[in-house]
Amino acid sequence: MRRRSLLTGSVGLAAAGALVPGAGALAAGPEAAHASGRRVRTGFDALRRSGYASLRGRRVGIISNPTGVDERLRHVVDVMVGDGKVDLVAVFGPEHGFRGTSQAGEGEDHFVDGKTGLPVYNAYNDTSTMRELFAELRLDAVVFDIQDVGSRFYTYIWTMYLALEAAAELGLRFVVLDRPNPLSGREATGPVLDPKHSSFVGLKPIAQQHGMTVGELATLFNATFVPEDTGGKKAELHVERLTGWRRRDRWEDTGLPWVAPSPNMPTPATARLYPGTGWFEASALSEGRGTTQPFQLLGAPDVDHRWQEALSARKLPGVAFREAYFKPTFSKWADKSCGGVEVQITDDDALDPIRTAVALLVDQRRLFPDYGWRSQDGDGAYWLDKLSGNTKVRLAIEQGADVDDVTAIWQRDLRAFRRLREEHLLYR
Repeated sequence: MRRRSLLTGSVGLAAAGALVPGAGALAAGPEAAHASGRRVRTGFDALRRSGYASLRGRRVGIISNPTGVDERLRHVVDVMVGDGKVDLVAVFGPEHGFRGTSQAGEGEDHFVDGKTGLPVYNAYNDTSTMRELFAELRLDAVVFDIQDVGSRFYTYIWTMYLALEAAAELGLRFVVLDRPNPLSGREATGPVLDPKHSSFVGLKPIAQQHGMTVGELATLFNATFVPEDTGGKKAELHVERLTGWRRRDRWEDTGLPWVAPSPNMPTPATARLYPGTGWFEASALSEGRGTTQPFQLLGAPDVDHRWQEALSARKLPGVAFREAYFKPTFSKWADKSCGGVEVQITDDDALDPIRTAVALLVDQRRLFPDYGWRSQDGDGAYWLDKLSGNTKVRLAIEQGADVDDVTAIWQRDLRAFRRLREEHLLYR
């Protein structure tokens, strides 16, 4: 039987509601940058100022989500359609969807966007579907405009990778509209993925906190990994660069509005802790999903004050721990009273979220050993091995290693990645 066209199917309704900034967005708006005499402009700003030169004369598809906005919080898709200078024919949504209506591990079904009339397709975790859609739509160029949060296991960069690979195979131009790394771009840290543990929370061997913009990652991917997967082909990559961004900038320094990149990433502070506390998705403890402070509130029933006391005694740089009690409304331990800690950032420059997470796990396992690891559904593998990119971290913690012993595990691979990363930095 002939395959049913991917361009047909049921049409749903566009997500209702306006795009609004997440917590803290208004406080970090353009006026903050004006006060310092400096203003960060995104890759979309550069594209629009050029009259969309890199897309001229091409049939274009765009991969985006609610973070793809200009400084006035207008979505770039709406602006491009309104400008009438780009032959924009389709939109592709990553995890959580183009309009952001889906929870973790989900995309949005195909629908026609009620505002622009454009067809929207699910691009989450499926190279073959993207390749077929790009071909059926007769695209000449694919645009990527999504705000990343700087962690290897945040899936948007892997949607970008798979689309970049498809573009290379089909001979399409791939245009990245660059945005700042909200963790700054000062350095990479944490374990580097072992390819044996490749999954959609880490397809290629990069550091857990990569310290790169999406444009820089695309440059590294296209030079290093795409040819390995396409028999030597590279995409025709073009990065519309940031202006005014410095590698040491925190998000608040950029003057850009914060739009929550996903439902459980409400603030820049959440993003700064996520490269470490994201590991608690692999634990039996709640990582704070179903609360107002995901990845900052951690705990489970029967966890008590001893965890906070042990962590505070370590005097970890950049963080403080509050004894906390909460009741998640969904996800792990939904509707159960949990004890645990709230992680607060006291010094952004001193913070090491991954080392902090190691301390959290080491002390939790010692004090509350009944709460173990979560296995990945279906194949029995441990989620921590997927998120950390190796088995060594989990085994060391299980064997009672302390923080310095665990963090020593990845230093050699990290040094090698830092050398590779340095070759592909676009901003100095």
